[in-house]
Amino acid sequence: MKCAGCVMAVERQLQQHPGVISACVNFATEVAAVTCQEGTVDAETLAGKLTANGFPSQPRDVVDNPLAATAARHREEIRAGIVNLIIAAILIILSGIGHIVGEGWLINIWFHWGLATAALLLPGRPILLDGWQSLWRGSPNMNALVGLGATSAYLASSAALLFPQLGWECFFDEPVMMLGFILLGRTLEGLARRRAAASLQALMALKPATARLVGKPNGGDVAVSLASSWVEIPAASVRVGEYLQVLPGDKIPVDGEVVTGNSAVDESMLTGEAALVRKQPGDGVIGGTINQLGALLIRTTRTGKDTTLAQIVALVEEAQTRKAPVQRFADAVAGYFTYGVMAAAAVTFLFWCFLGTPFKGENIWPVFAAAEQGIHHHLAASSGNGSPVLLSLKLAISVLVIACPCALGLATPTAILVGTGMGARRGLLVKGGDALESVCQTDVVVFDKTGTLTTGCPRVTDGVVFGDVGNLDLLLQLAAAVECGANHPIASAIRRSVAERGLPLLTGEDFHSEPGLGVSAVVNGFGRVLVGTGEWLRSQGVTVAELSADQWRGKTVVYVAVAGVCAGAVALEDELRSDAKATVKRLREMGLGVMLLTGDRQDVAQTIAEQLDMDADSVLAGVAPGGKAEAIARLQTQGLRVAMVGDGINDAPALAQADVGISLHGSTDVAMQTAGIILMRGALGDVVEAVALSRATFNKIRQNLFWAFGYNLAAIPIAAGVLLPAWGFALSPAAAGGLMAFSSVSVVTNSLLLYRWSR
Repeated sequence: MKCAGCVMAVERQLQQHPGVISACVNFATEVAAVTCQEGTVDAETLAGKLTANGFPSQPRDVVDNPLAATAARHREEIRAGIVNLIIAAILIILSGIGHIVGEGWLINIWFHWGLATAALLLPGRPILLDGWQSLWRGSPNMNALVGLGATSAYLASSAALLFPQLGWECFFDEPVMMLGFILLGRTLEGLARRRAAASLQALMALKPATARLVGKPNGGDVAVSLASSWVEIPAASVRVGEYLQVLPGDKIPVDGEVVTGNSAVDESMLTGEAALVRKQPGDGVIGGTINQLGALLIRTTRTGKDTTLAQIVALVEEAQTRKAPVQRFADAVAGYFTYGVMAAAAVTFLFWCFLGTPFKGENIWPVFAAAEQGIHHHLAASSGNGSPVLLSLKLAISVLVIACPCALGLATPTAILVGTGMGARRGLLVKGGDALESVCQTDVVVFDKTGTLTTGCPRVTDGVVFGDVGNLDLLLQLAAAVECGANHPIASAIRRSVAERGLPLLTGEDFHSEPGLGVSAVVNGFGRVLVGTGEWLRSQGVTVAELSADQWRGKTVVYVAVAGVCAGAVALEDELRSDAKATVKRLREMGLGVMLLTGDRQDVAQTIAEQLDMDADSVLAGVAPGGKAEAIARLQTQGLRVAMVGDGINDAPALAQADVGISLHGSTDVAMQTAGIILMRGALGDVVEAVALSRATFNKIRQNLFWAFGYNLAAIPIAAGVLLPAWGFALSPAAAGGLMAFSSVSVVTNSLLLYRWSR
């Protein structure tokens, strides 16, 4: 794709194919994401259709490393661009020397004709061919505008050379300089875009190429010691269950589990934290991280696309493909932009040819006759020795060349490309430009309590026993047996309490879970046992006794029922995360509202809120899992844009309902899949980081769009000669080409300034 106008053309071609539901094309990454009816569309067919229509394409799954292949192609394009730029520079120098020397063959008009011809046939040839092909296909692009301008200037000058009786001047220097400036701009733009994609390439580079495969000792099933010999194999060939040796300084090739050895691993590529993480037998390790101290023997648990690094790369790449709403607007404008520019050039030619220049012996503007004689040849379009046609043609060419849909097309995707890449390097996985935009527009941040604002590692403090259970130990054993069927911080705390007391774990079966409410199971010798909230037990027909509010204030209470009778209650206490208070304070300083949403009792939620300096109006307590999404929806009906921060299965509906969901790394899979942003470090303070990054990115997008729209709104009228009557100033085609090239470079360079951003 050559400009933003191509984006709309490609999307239109894809959406017209039977079975395609939607298509999203990204100009900066050159990727099309297509949603289609299952079994009705073949990726090869879509790629073939685009290729036949002038947009060479291929399905990404046919390339082993699509990012590397794209990077290699970009390098070749930049090399070819530099070669063409060198040729164009030589032609510009030869063209300029003639004006400096002022005598000899260097000022011969046929020599300058040769320079212009060489400029069109050598460095300008790819531009002209692509431009004319796009016109033939009915989807003109930026190259079509440049091609029309350069060809028109060349043909008009050739006509003046061959038919001197016309009285026109030759301006063969214009296409030479015009193409040179445009090639310079595109080369700089290509280099800048390549740097904008550097974050994703850096992530890909983390994947090691080889691994040290260790055979199982003595043919056994388990590797028990570090090996003195190994076989070096490609990392892509490693299979799940195989054993690998990782020496100090090596990158860990795959996700695995430490079997033997102790070391410290640099996981900064995943978390953004420079501190080393200790690893010992039983600990998990992640592919792409760096082993620093001791040798490790690991057993492979995940390979290929299943590894954490591969999933991160996939998420970042998906994020750079998904458009922000503001980008859809810019692409829509750019899609029709080329037609508008061609129409403006035609109007400019007709106006100056028949109205603006001498008409029936007189000028509309008296100052024009004198002003047009003093316009510098290279900085403005001269009158052409009084020829209305030549002046009109020069102005029309300037309009064609100065307009820049590329700046519009690059304004949003380059900023998002840099922003999402930076986020990934800092442990923030942003799933798309739409998520970034939603965070930027957020009014209120709603936090789940357990595992989000709190550590998620509650501890059992005490309990009370009713009826025939007998003692607290047995009550905990029954609760732990049932909680084996749940994956929740409270379930883990109860099981941990039984282990700490040295009690045997009872056996349960026929587990049934109600997320956020409770769990039931059949425990041998006791029948069905229910563990959950008081409200849930009551809904199951169990009579729950009221407990003393003072004794249980600020604690989470879990009730236990055996065979339909309430047998007791267990109290748990959780601690705030160390960064929770600072996070809430910082968000408020950024002008955001902060709320607490929990299924826990009001007094428990209020205790947490008091520690965070939150008022009672900011607390939504006693909300069932299904009600969390409804609570978010109620806030949205008040006109608020809501970000939800959560970590559990019961938070997934609320994460989906919110304008943007934010999940901590280590959350349940469904929460991470539902969220628009994942905090890979698991640090609550990264919510602030995500908001700050989003605001910085969208500040750049606003600046880019302001420049792109402002440039075109101001430059096109100037190129059309709006300043010519009063001030005698009009841009030459060469100057217009230089300004057009500068506009695209400035937008991409401004996006790159995000790399200097820090919260």
